[in-house]
Amino acid sequence: MSLFEHTSLFTTGQPATIHYDLPDAEVTLYKGFFHKEDADRLYTSLLKDTNWKQEDITVYGKTYPTPRLTAWYGDPQTAYTFSGSKWEPYPWNADLLFIKEKVEKAAGATFNSVLLNLYRNGADSVGWHRDNEEELGRNPVIASVSFGETRPFHIRHKFRKELARMEIPLTHGSLLLMAGPMQHYWEHQVPKTAKPISPRINLTFRFVHKTTS
Repeated sequence: MSLFEHTSLFTTGQPATIHYDLPDAEVTLYKGFFHKEDADRLYTSLLKDTNWKQEDITVYGKTYPTPRLTAWYGDPQTAYTFSGSKWEPYPWNADLLFIKEKVEKAAGATFNSVLLNLYRNGADSVGWHRDNEEELGRNPVIASVSFGETRPFHIRHKFRKELARMEIPLTHGSLLLMAGPMQHYWEHQVPKTAKPISPRINLTFRFVHKTTS
C-alpha cells in the first residue's frame, strides 16, 4: 500500500534540511527524514498497534476530553505529568525503538520516552502550549516525527509580541528538532481545520528527568 502520494519529498534519498533563524530557539526541519516505504509502513503499524486513549485534560480548572488520541511510551519510571494528568509509560515496542534510534542519531541526544498523538481528522487539535514541565529540565531537546496527513505547526514567541507567528508544515515522514531555550520562550499549536483530511500521527521524543517531588 502506498500512502500520501501528494508528498513529493522522497526522491533524493536524503532529507531536505531547513534551519530556522529564530531568537531564543534552535529549530531544524528534516523533510523526508524517513524514506517513503518506512513512513508508510510505520504509519499503518502505529495506527493499528498503539494503545490509543482519549485522556481528560484540565485547563484553567475545567476538565474535558482531549481533542485527539494519545499514548505514552518509554523507559520504566518515566511518568509524565501534563495538564493535571499523570501518565505512566507503556513499554517500548520494535517500531518505536526503530524510530527512536534514527532520531537520536540526527538529534545528537538521548530520549527515554515518547508521546504519541493521533489527529483523527481536522477537528482534532492541540492548543497553544510550551513543553516546559519540570520533568523535562532546562532547555529540553524535543524531536517531533510526523506520519500521515500534513498539518500546520504554528509557533509564536510567548513574550515578544512584535515577532510574527510562523507556520511550519509537518509532512509525512518529517522530523522537527526543537532545542535550546525554545520551550521557555515559544509556544506552539496544531489548529483545527474544516477541510476533510486524513489522520496524522505525531511522536514527540523527550528525556524525562526524575524529580524530587
